[in-house]
Amino acid sequence: MSPDTYSDTPTLLDSEFDLRARAELAIAFEASDAPAHLYLKQQPLLARRFLAALLLVGGASGGVLAVRPPAMVRDAIDHEYHERTLRGSFMEQRQLLMHLGMREAKVLPGFPQLMRPCDIEGHLAYHLTTFFEKGGMVTVYAFDQPVDLREASGWWSNVHWKVIRSREGKPLLLVAQKKKALAVAQTALQVTPVDGPG
Repeated sequence: MSPDTYSDTPTLLDSEFDLRARAELAIAFEASDAPAHLYLKQQPLLARRFLAALLLVGGASGGVLAVRPPAMVRDAIDHEYHERTLRGSFMEQRQLLMHLGMREAKVLPGFPQLMRPCDIEGHLAYHLTTFFEKGGMVTVYAFDQPVDLREASGWWSNVHWKVIRSREGKPLLLVAQKKKALAVAQTALQVTPVDGPG
């Protein structure tokens, strides 16, 4: 190819306005007199990334705080974790039934593994860890004094938790590793037993 083939592109001639504008700008400004701010390049992409990161961190922390359970529930979950492998009866079954709001019941629901009084967030609580055949292991906390726990549920620290009302209207806190176990325990703790057959 010859160099003449590239010169076939049309050249644009400057209009009279362009020539005059260039001449006036050349008189008004010398090349070294340009304002300093014209040489600084803004980094809007970096500023956008910082803003996006700030929004992401704020949204994530807000999301965590929104699903964070009350302090009493968090303390109970921690307590359950440390006593998960304990077994034994450290209190009478009848006394525990009263605190669970099951005065008329004869036996505890499920297959009890651990019964003991304990301290949750400065409140005396009665701890029952029991196994439900169709659900799994559940820890139930009944509180001696009135506590401010609303009916709610969630997932925290790798366990499911749920606050329900006993048959007598007291709050009971349920903690389990399987969500299905909470539903089975709730049914067993809230349903009034049938007197006699049929």
